[in-house]
Amino acid sequence: MSNRQQSNHLASNQEEKGPYDSAQPNTTDKKPPKAIALLSGGLDSSLAVRMMLEQGVEVEAVAIKTPFCDFDCGKGCGHRVKEVAEELGIELKTVYFGEDYLRMLKRPKHGYGSGMNPCIDCRVMMYSAAKERMEKTGADFVITGEVLFQRPMSQNYHALEIIENEAGMAGKVLRPLSAKHLAPTNAEKNGLISRENLGEIRGRSRKGQIELARHFNISNPPNAAGGCLLTDPAFAKRVKDLMSHTGDDQIPTINDVELLKVGRHFRLSNSAKLIVGRNRDENEVINALASGTDVFFEAKDHPGPLGILRLGTASYDTEIALRSARIVLRYSDAPKDIESDVKVTREKNTSIVRVFPEHDVKIEAMRI
Repeated sequence: MSNRQQSNHLASNQEEKGPYDSAQPNTTDKKPPKAIALLSGGLDSSLAVRMMLEQGVEVEAVAIKTPFCDFDCGKGCGHRVKEVAEELGIELKTVYFGEDYLRMLKRPKHGYGSGMNPCIDCRVMMYSAAKERMEKTGADFVITGEVLFQRPMSQNYHALEIIENEAGMAGKVLRPLSAKHLAPTNAEKNGLISRENLGEIRGRSRKGQIELARHFNISNPPNAAGGCLLTDPAFAKRVKDLMSHTGDDQIPTINDVELLKVGRHFRLSNSAKLIVGRNRDENEVINALASGTDVFFEAKDHPGPLGILRLGTASYDTEIALRSARIVLRYSDAPKDIESDVKVTREKNTSIVRVFPEHDVKIEAMRI
């Protein structure tokens, strides 16, 4: 089916009045309909929840945390989803994707977006988590803040259909902001939701969301959730390097992933990598994330960063250690044209090596 045909099929309800256009929520049952919301903490998912609450739907939220999108860390999504759930007055359950997410990320069935973002496969996992909660709580359907054509890879007609089908959620996912551009869901067909009160927002413009925010008296509405770190080109490069230097039948550790978020990274061999802090806070994070097999480097007599050499599957190599010492010294306050001492700590044993700082040209060739 072509994109035009899909569009006509999924949005055919706009061309003529259908039996669900004026459907009202089912108010005869004592028990109100219940929905599970995928809540990011951004404006779109918040509006989707408010639209359901306005129709008398009971809503419970599921928030997804991944190694690359931690809503409380100030990076990635950058929203405090717990506070948003409290403002909305809804219960919140947090689901964390760890090793399973990394396994998917290494070989996503539907590939990557512009960076290392496996958007379609990621959404399948999210829908599956919401489905599990829906079935456990006896909820009727799932809602999301997705807007048709807002994100090119995962929010087009074809992608939305793939995601629903692979998660076993066909007809069970309502996207209130764009619902009038999509085929009626089961909740609409069964009279649980009034279709005429749903939205018809599409594309990347935020005008529709801002108008809805005014309707709900939201002052200073937040921006859209900022997306995960995997869409950032510089960070995606680090992730790609990590994956490509992890064995075919292996996945990186969560610790490896956390290290990607701090410092300067240098690829020294197929297995070995050096991470060098950029400030005191990063030095502390790197130190906290270091494992017992990592090798520590620090200028002995000059203020400067902490560096750790992660050997991976490689054995200790003197030349790689000296190269690491030169790089760490380069980012210290040591003079650039004379040799200086660097402390090297390996398995709690400290030695001193005397080296020149590494040249910038060589450093850039190793930088990830």
